[in-house]
Amino acid sequence: MSSEHIQGTVADGFESVREEFAAVATAEGGDYAAQLVAHVDGERVVDLWTGPEITADSLTGVFSSTKGAAHLVVALLVQDGVLDLDQRVSHYWPEFGAAGKAAITLRELLAHRAGVVGADAGFTADEIADDRVIAERLAPQRPYWRPGTAFGYHALVIGALTGEVVRRVTGRSIQEHYEERIRKPFGLDFYLGLPEELEPRFLTTQPMLPTPEQLAELEANATGPDSITGIAFNRNHPKAPELWDLPNMEVVRRLSPASVGGVASARGLAGMYAAAISGPERLLHPETAAEFAQIHSIGDDLSTRNHNAFGLGFAIVSDDYPSLGQGAFGHSGAAGSQAFADPRSGLAYGYNRRRFAFPGGAAPENARLVSAIHKAVTDQQA
Repeated sequence: MSSEHIQGTVADGFESVREEFAAVATAEGGDYAAQLVAHVDGERVVDLWTGPEITADSLTGVFSSTKGAAHLVVALLVQDGVLDLDQRVSHYWPEFGAAGKAAITLRELLAHRAGVVGADAGFTADEIADDRVIAERLAPQRPYWRPGTAFGYHALVIGALTGEVVRRVTGRSIQEHYEERIRKPFGLDFYLGLPEELEPRFLTTQPMLPTPEQLAELEANATGPDSITGIAFNRNHPKAPELWDLPNMEVVRRLSPASVGGVASARGLAGMYAAAISGPERLLHPETAAEFAQIHSIGDDLSTRNHNAFGLGFAIVSDDYPSLGQGAFGHSGAAGSQAFADPRSGLAYGYNRRRFAFPGGAAPENARLVSAIHKAVTDQQA
């Protein structure tokens, strides 16, 4: 696919990013639909999209990139002095202290060290959409490892757990705080709870279509439904929805569970991280951003069974993209989205795609796109 099939604009000096995006589109095939946006020091320098049906204003489910929005709220409440990272979760939420969880701190919870990755019986589709139900179910749940001794990605539940802390302390949900303090003031196309009037802009997520070789890889590495991995990804419930179908469910888009329920465009993803680190009205003080971007968990992840790196609620994206500066923070999403802020370069990045990318998580093409954008940024700053 030539660059003529790529829609949108790039600033002077970022032409190579357009060419790289065109190369990705060619490699992915004719059904590839995606958006790519980047800001530098608060200025949008890349705004591109390509593929069937998609436009700059299209919205899709961004899965775990939602965790970035949810935990930006938590970071603001810590910055305000409302929450204390080293306070026990049970201080804020007494019921959570059951079954050996009384000593878990908010810091440990945010770093995926609590061991409460799911529930013994799993969750129905309606339950996984409702953070209040998840929190109620997990309060009496015994951890799947001794808290603090290891870490594992709390993929479908971390936003409900941290959200219940926020609700107990402030009387308001993470979604309400996000709308009032972040989305609305900055006019972001990134929603935790999609308004009904915006439904016509929503594009369903298309299922993953692995090749025979990729399918064989999946089968060879399959874990049982009652393993930690199976519980963490809700495969232990007999009627669990397919992961890629979550944002296609109206109840998920409406209630927007803070772990996986966000709906956004790439403009919204990048815009949120630009708001976090750039300009006189930046949301996070540098010391707050540094605290939440500090590595707290790194190595073998008990849930995903591969290498991972987490700060507090955010992923350590420089672990995946070494060209980024120390202190970069963000979060990817299962269908392939990626979004982050790199305070050292001033870069805010947002990538979104419609078709679920194998094997799930940040789509592999992000490595090429991040590298191209970061090189353009550093060339401009040289």
